[in-house]
Amino acid sequence: MGSKAPSWADQWGTGSFGDEDDDDKLVTKKASSGSGSGSSNKMTEVKAAASAGFGKAKEAASVGAQKVKSGTSVGIKWVKKQYQKKSSST
Repeated sequence: MGSKAPSWADQWGTGSFGDEDDDDKLVTKKASSGSGSGSSNKMTEVKAAASAGFGKAKEAASVGAQKVKSGTSVGIKWVKKQYQKKSSST
C-alpha cells in the first residue's frame, strides 16, 4: 500500500485543535468586521427605520383610539334612545 496520496495532516493542516495561527486569524477577522464606521452607519439606518416605524404605529393607534371612542359614543346614544322609547311607551 505504498500510496503517494497526501496524508490527512497534509490535507487539513498539522496543527491541533485550537492552533495559535488559527486563533490569530479568527481574532483579526472579528476585530476588523466589528469596528469602524460601517457598523455605526448600519446602526444609524436601523434606528431611522425603527423611528419611522414607531411613528406609523403611533399614528395607527391614535386613529384606532378615535374610532373606538366614536363607536362607543354612538353605542351609548343608541342605548339611551332605546331606553327612552321603552320608558315613554309604558
